Amino acid sequence: MRHLVPLAALLLTTSAAAQNSAPEPIPFESRIPAARDVDFPGAMTLKVDATDVQQGIFRVKQTIPVTGPGPMVLLSPAWLPGAHAPAGQIEKLTDLKIRANGKIIPWTRDAVDMWAFHIEVPRSARQLDIEFQFTSPTGPDQGRIVAAPNMLNLQWNHVSLYPAGYFTRRIPVEVTATYPEGWTAVAGLAAKKRGRDYVYEMTNYETLVDSPAFAGRYYREWKLSDRVDLNVFADEPEELEAKPEHIDAHRKLVEQAVKLFGAQHYDKYEFLLAITDEMGGIGLEHHRSSENAVKPGYFAKWSDGPGSRNLLPHELTHSWNGKFRRGADAWTPDFRTPMRDSLLWVYEGQTQLWGYVLQARSGIVSKQDTLDMLASIAAGLDNRPARTWRPLIDTTNDPIITRRRPKGWVSWQRSEDYYNEGLLLWLEVDAVLRRQSGGKKSLDDFASAFFGMRDGDWGVLTYDFDQVVATLNAVQPYDWANLLQMRLEGLSDRAPLAGLEANGYRLVYTDEPTASFKSAQKSRNQTDLSYSLGLVMGKAGAISAVTWDSPVFAAGLDVADMVVAVNGREYSDDRLIAAIKAAKGTKTPIRLLVKSGTRYRDVAIDYHGGLRYPRLEKVGVEDTGLDRLLAPRL
Repeated sequence: MRHLVPLAALLLTTSAAAQNSAPEPIPFESRIPAARDVDFPGAMTLKVDATDVQQGIFRVKQTIPVTGPGPMVLLSPAWLPGAHAPAGQIEKLTDLKIRANGKIIPWTRDAVDMWAFHIEVPRSARQLDIEFQFTSPTGPDQGRIVAAPNMLNLQWNHVSLYPAGYFTRRIPVEVTATYPEGWTAVAGLAAKKRGRDYVYEMTNYETLVDSPAFAGRYYREWKLSDRVDLNVFADEPEELEAKPEHIDAHRKLVEQAVKLFGAQHYDKYEFLLAITDEMGGIGLEHHRSSENAVKPGYFAKWSDGPGSRNLLPHELTHSWNGKFRRGADAWTPDFRTPMRDSLLWVYEGQTQLWGYVLQARSGIVSKQDTLDMLASIAAGLDNRPARTWRPLIDTTNDPIITRRRPKGWVSWQRSEDYYNEGLLLWLEVDAVLRRQSGGKKSLDDFASAFFGMRDGDWGVLTYDFDQVVATLNAVQPYDWANLLQMRLEGLSDRAPLAGLEANGYRLVYTDEPTASFKSAQKSRNQTDLSYSLGLVMGKAGAISAVTWDSPVFAAGLDVADMVVAVNGREYSDDRLIAAIKAAKGTKTPIRLLVKSGTRYRDVAIDYHGGLRYPRLEKVGVEDTGLDRLLAPRL
């Protein structure tokens, strides 16, 4: 039976709704002064006690000159170059005390910008005396560990404040850091050692933040060129034992990079490399240095496979691409102004390609291993269905959207694909340059034209999309804007593999993994079955990744699950692999006992295609474009 509501009741209800409380927004006006391109009056001083490596507490004393009474804003760096996001760890700044003339000045955190502190400078004050601690992570769940018993990584952005209202390149600063007894410290910034203190040369705040320090008990230095040093720190002294051919490959890396780009955009360049399982991993570019941390065995297990040896070629390339040449919307005058990451497909994507090219040209990684690594990149992207709904250009927003947190469905959500899909895009550009020029031009010519000017200039030269296109057209006329826009903005169910195929290689799958694939699995403690079942197994049967629309996805598995048994027997990686082999060509499903929290379930995986591992297959027998791209420059 229908119940009719009287018209009077409807009118009463509508009238009552109209009387509901309805607030208006509070007007908001920022009280933080915008950065201006003028000199800051005076120089800051910064003293950092970095001796407490047991608890990882850095103790800071800082002075900042003031010119008169009134409101002032102090900032902690938020938007950090290389992170492409507001990654400043403001939550770890503790016990902040600001004094003038010996008296405490109250501070108030900005209501919107959590990295900003408002104070009122009293009359007759000439400087602010500031103290605080940076309580660095003591466990991986808190962030990257930067202090360990035998080494540390001192990033100045975490242990300093700066005055709002100025371009950071216009704020002078003098720094002294105290390290544990007997330790050696190295940074891109020159310093004089006085006992346990390192007194760094006067610089500006922008350059300081771009010049982090590594320090440690066990240290060794190798000269790679007249401008480039390899500085290695290790948990144990035996990790510093490198063979001459290992160091020679690093020398060739620098040599090949200079031949590729032409100019060098540093006066001195310091590789900072930590071989450690106690300090957290990192790969972060700077203009005159790079922060790199790898697991033990970098030298000692050289013959086991490429491991993390792609890291240094990638970070060195950034001195040209990302530090000297930088997308105009990513450059900011201070560390408060938001970055826009729309050109990361150049900044990171082309750097990703040059990293692999330079590792092969230098011999840090063999050509065959490089080809195998490129196969894994191509396959990983070709089996990522998210490209059907999310274009490559949108992944440049991922550092801000996701902040590099774990994802449950990477293959469907996408991640920072501008790295590896950017690599494939630029490989296609190389193939088009070769084809259109009849083999006379390649991406090397773009690199020298775009990056190879103003030797010794370690400032920032910005660019936009149109300048990228103009440089490509100057190398070889073509409809570059259309090609790039299609790859950046278009949707597809396949990865852009045209660069591989036009350069003489095609992606195939076999039932045996390449040596590089095995090395990657070992270094990550994983068993990668992405191209068969559609999952990656971690330790003790834990599922690390599930590919969207794969056989295991269809069976309802996800990354919260653990595989307890395979075909009725206790789980092991070998048993799962054997089950995939046994099911090939049959109609018998693979049966898994799966644990989800406290619940168990039997799952049947209807997959019969056998093991599948990616590799590149050469088309023909003559040298191809990719062969020539990976060959050393003479």
